Amino acid sequence: MEPENFSKLQVHIDRYKLVAGGLLPLLHAIQDDIGYIPEESYAPIGKALNLSVAEVHGVVSFYHHFRTQPAGKHVVHICRAESCQAMGSTELEAHAKSLLGIDYHETSADSAFTLEPVYCLGNCSLSPSVMVDEKVHGRVSKARLDSLIQAARGTK
Repeated sequence: MEPENFSKLQVHIDRYKLVAGGLLPLLHAIQDDIGYIPEESYAPIGKALNLSVAEVHGVVSFYHHFRTQPAGKHVVHICRAESCQAMGSTELEAHAKSLLGIDYHETSADSAFTLEPVYCLGNCSLSPSVMVDEKVHGRVSKARLDSLIQAARGTK
């Protein structure tokens, strides 16, 4: 882990080490700040919270939200909840995987995009929904997804 990230990690550990049930808020804080949860962080987290490395790993691997590798410049979430599936998200996710050349939980070779599943964006009336970075889009077709990806390529 880079020294800069280790310093950030330590700040978050110090903040949550005495909080009852502090593991999940700690993991969220680390991912929000660093962009992922480095596997090298499991030991110091475990030591501070009196947990084993296996327990920390178990929580990180259980929740799909947490990443153990850096994400691409843009993160594309495709909703897989029932409403979105009924409105075509299964075909949309196949299109996204083909378009980006990656599967869920992977990052494109150019590090531009990471593709993630999500199990509800709270936008059911506008299914299928996609979130690109932090912006939710409804009634997304294959053509609209192409446009969203192109627009993201032009930023950052």
